[in-house]
Amino acid sequence: MDTVSHHGRETAYRRTDFGDDGPPVCYIHGSGGSHRVWTGIYGRRSNTRPAVALDLSGHGESDDFDAEPGFATLSAYADDVLAVVEETGASVLVGNSLGGAIVIHLLVERGFEPEAVVLAGTGAKLAVLDDLLTLFETDFERAVSFLHGEDMLFHDTTASVTDHSKATMNAVGQAVTTRDFRTCHTFDERDALGDIETRTLALVGEYDRLTPVAYHEYLVENMQNATLVRIENAAHLAMIEQPEAFATAIERFLAQ
Repeated sequence: MDTVSHHGRETAYRRTDFGDDGPPVCYIHGSGGSHRVWTGIYGRRSNTRPAVALDLSGHGESDDFDAEPGFATLSAYADDVLAVVEETGASVLVGNSLGGAIVIHLLVERGFEPEAVVLAGTGAKLAVLDDLLTLFETDFERAVSFLHGEDMLFHDTTASVTDHSKATMNAVGQAVTTRDFRTCHTFDERDALGDIETRTLALVGEYDRLTPVAYHEYLVENMQNATLVRIENAAHLAMIEQPEAFATAIERFLAQ
């Protein structure tokens, strides 16, 4: 893992290029995750561009910060992404779930102008069930199990994949994961979508119950330059369940 220093902390990221020195695509994970959710994407030798996948602060190998859930946390995570983008020259952002909220925040609040963005398993508003927020604080194990229920994070995957996903969330820990979900709960940029001119791909697993297809249809209907692609036989973490279809959709989008 490489690191970049900013705002008094180190953010870790992994870059793969297989000899290609062009501007990379930067991949941003969601709540309670790490850069490893993108392994099936950034590790493909058939990629047409280099890939960069980072650990947001407090996740994986990155240092943490001290901020309240909500705008302050979202802004700090945006600082992580901007630091990696500046360090690597990434020109395309791909954000999943919370990662998608970070991408929208960068477009709306920071005036960031990438070549294109992919919003995967996310939305302009990411309200979380009150009961789930309570579970995160009172019974973290049950909250993690709930997220690994039918058509939540996964549609149809192996026990080993599910176990690894649970282990990742447990490694990130209760405090940071709860902060992530509470930050998602406050996120709402619906009124700003019409101002976004950046070319956008809304990418969603057809069975995703956490951020359903309707969330992505809303993005396409309200953004100036967005298209929708559904990934069959996948739920929220479509990049894990269907990495080939996921990567192909991005490559086709960027080739247009």
